[in-house]
Amino acid sequence: MAETGERGTVVTRFAPSPTGFLHIGGARTALFNYLYAKANGGRFLLRIEDTDRARSTDAAIAAILDGMDWLGLTPDEPPVMQFERAARHAEVAHQLLERGHAYRCYATAEELTAMREAQRAAKQPMRYDGRWRDRTDTPDLPYVVRLRAPQEGSVTIDDRVQGSVTVANAELDDMVLLRSDGTPTYMLAVVVDDEDMGVTHVIRGDDHLNNAFRQLALIRAAGFREPVYAHVPLIHGPDGAKLSKRHGALGVDAYRDDMGMLPEAVENYLLKLGWGHGDEEFMDRARAVEVFDLAGIGRGPARFDFKKLESVNAHYMRAADDARLLALVTPRIEALLGTALPDTARLTALMPDLKARARDLNDLANASLFLFRARPLAMDERAAKLLDTAPDGILLAAHDVLADVTDWSAVALEAAVKALAEAREIGLGKVAQPLRAAVTGSNVSPGLFEVMAVLGRDETLGRITDACRSTGVTA
Repeated sequence: MAETGERGTVVTRFAPSPTGFLHIGGARTALFNYLYAKANGGRFLLRIEDTDRARSTDAAIAAILDGMDWLGLTPDEPPVMQFERAARHAEVAHQLLERGHAYRCYATAEELTAMREAQRAAKQPMRYDGRWRDRTDTPDLPYVVRLRAPQEGSVTIDDRVQGSVTVANAELDDMVLLRSDGTPTYMLAVVVDDEDMGVTHVIRGDDHLNNAFRQLALIRAAGFREPVYAHVPLIHGPDGAKLSKRHGALGVDAYRDDMGMLPEAVENYLLKLGWGHGDEEFMDRARAVEVFDLAGIGRGPARFDFKKLESVNAHYMRAADDARLLALVTPRIEALLGTALPDTARLTALMPDLKARARDLNDLANASLFLFRARPLAMDERAAKLLDTAPDGILLAAHDVLADVTDWSAVALEAAVKALAEAREIGLGKVAQPLRAAVTGSNVSPGLFEVMAVLGRDETLGRITDACRSTGVTA
């Protein structure tokens, strides 16, 4: 049964700051918000929190939107740009002033610095001491607007992930709502935007849990409806330390562009990173929407495992449509070769076998290069060793046998090579492995006889001739 908030339909939001790429942890937060909304027949919204004008950039906004589009996390309404709503944020602050829930603070920067230094010297918590909280004089000086927060009692948040969490009001100070230049602070903007956007469930990283208590005081002072909170543990590296670039804390674009991951694989991996549903390892979008709930989110930090991500991506590579993979991998092959492909017929024919061996699009591209390289092929170290240790004259004999094959099909080619091996009284591998090296430049490839059939008679025999010459034999 679909859940509802106090306002009815479930509304979630993802609210990144555009100061860089869409971080992989942010992508997971967006995914959880999206799935929870869809699982409950609700709406998923996007808010770009661009109030930090010095650090917010158009390029970062574009990167966030691009990353979300790649993952298929499309918001149900156009993104809300927080900075554009500054007048509305200030309006709420002035309403709080009028109702006595906020006050003007004229403390100077020097006074606040002295206050903090005295608190540090006394080993006291460093927070605003309320020196202007009850004053009624209004000097002709710059001022900030502060929330008149509760000072007694405590506040409890029944968090859907963290459980019941209580903080004494005495631990919270009167936070600034409007700066001395009249601009709103992040805390004010978030609360007002969530109210105006109709957000019913705030699902975000647990590094925001402390903010929730401050924001809840503001929500209650403003008479706004309280959201349901769900603070998700952050992602750690495999060593348990805070996730960093060495662990995989990169932008979503790096997983797509540099690592060659598929979006459905990244989504599946992020979904299972700190959330579970029974023993299901692989789960597509439709299934995730069907079963996602907040109860499945663990309280402990999830550990990023790049090897596991590679394994998940390999699964989705095998399941991906051949034509789609062809379109995705062709530009990568062309970049490696430094030239456009004349055609993709060979790649199309071998795609089912190639994709079964690839962990990602980079693997697929590199494994496909032998189809397009100019003769004579460069041999990798293992291929060169296979040629050096091949039985004497076996490549030349294979060349002559294959040249007589009239039906250039994988079945006929295999039969001819098997007959040669039997005639020489050697194992098939003693012929097939040097042949593989000769026609691919590697010791691994799709099925040898399928490769030769796809390359065609002239190309195959030409490559074998080149390999014979490289070992001092003239075909």
